[in-house]
Amino acid sequence: MDRSADLVPLRYVAIGGHGPEDVVADPRGRVLTGVADGRILRVGGLAGPAPARVEVLAETGGRPLGLELLPDGALLVCDAVRGLLRVDPRDGTVRVLAGEAAGEPLRFCSNVLALSDGSVYFTVSSRRHPLEHWLGDIVEDVPTGLLLRLAPGASTPDLLLDDLHFANGLAASADESFLVVAETGARRLRRYRLTGPGAHSGEPFAEDLPGMPDNLWRGAPDGPVWVALAQPRVPPLDLLHRGPAAVRAAAARLALHAPFRPSGTIGVMAFDDDGRVVHHLTRRRSGYRMVTAVCEAAGHLVLGSLWERGLAVCETPAPK
Repeated sequence: MDRSADLVPLRYVAIGGHGPEDVVADPRGRVLTGVADGRILRVGGLAGPAPARVEVLAETGGRPLGLELLPDGALLVCDAVRGLLRVDPRDGTVRVLAGEAAGEPLRFCSNVLALSDGSVYFTVSSRRHPLEHWLGDIVEDVPTGLLLRLAPGASTPDLLLDDLHFANGLAASADESFLVVAETGARRLRRYRLTGPGAHSGEPFAEDLPGMPDNLWRGAPDGPVWVALAQPRVPPLDLLHRGPAAVRAAAARLALHAPFRPSGTIGVMAFDDDGRVVHHLTRRRSGYRMVTAVCEAAGHLVLGSLWERGLAVCETPAPK
């Protein structure tokens, strides 16, 4: 892995809500995010000296996580309580596109991606643990994460993969021939081929990452896939994951009752379609913690966090 460069913070933007877990940019350089009380927010003016403008677009009635902005201006939302939603920012209308899969409620819908043919792909992080017990799933490390596809006009998603270690962010290759899926618990990215040799199967894309990948974001087809690293590598956790299932289950129960504070080391990475590292940026002793999302907006990198009450605006690295 290439040596990392500095992740340079420029500005902190309070948004009046806790846990902006995912961030996506619109064509005008504004950032959309969802917070813990169910609101979908749009934040403008991130690059200027004046206070940022925060608008409430909708309320999902659950807990919005991953977002995907559609060409018509609508927003796809993975809600950890309600499932896969479609939100119209013009009037705040919220519609459930899928509330269950394989006969089970979608209780930890995580990230979503729409392709040009109208198909929608999304992940479920865990079938064993809800969002509030996410740490238990990471510790227990039982691969029950899902990758699902909702065909155009369909109401029931198709199951593509069911053995992911805490399935999380999604991005597509430039030609839409494959998807990149983050497996947070395994510290890796997996490629799921949609066309060509090996279609409809998963394979490694990038392994042994220096941290736990969370949400993914790609702005333009010729741009890199950005990866937020929610936590750095934890060697004792790697050792635990090699232990017996009963030991991991006991450790997971203990973890749910132990105080948790994110590491002060944060990081983001960017990859090209061949799995090569384009950027690796880190910051130690950061006041902004648990970076779960990154996007490019208004000429800057914008970070989101499940832990914080605002967004971090950082310097964009020089192109390689």
